[in-house]
Amino acid sequence: MFSFNYLSLAAAALLVPSVSHAEDLVFSFENQTSYAIVELYASPSTTAEWEEDILGRDILEAGEAARVTIADGRRACEYDLRVVFEDGDVIEDTTDLCETESYTITE
Repeated sequence: MFSFNYLSLAAAALLVPSVSHAEDLVFSFENQTSYAIVELYASPSTTAEWEEDILGRDILEAGEAARVTIADGRRACEYDLRVVFEDGDVIEDTTDLCETESYTITE
């Protein structure tokens, strides 16, 4: 079980490279709840399935923030986010990551 005050994460490990050069989407992801986040997914809204878990084996504890980089080569801005907490609760939301410098989960 790993815990960091500020993580640097990338979500491009198993994605097919693109010939176009889209900019990486970078934002601060803040956990302002009382529970640790054990899984975090971000997938373009046009995709029917979730991409790989961004946190991997890491955990984002309550009150912590992580710098997230999505370097998937896509030109999409609208992403679906799926957050799984240590108690099994799940939150899903859609946001424009091109316009977002930070995203905060609150209770």
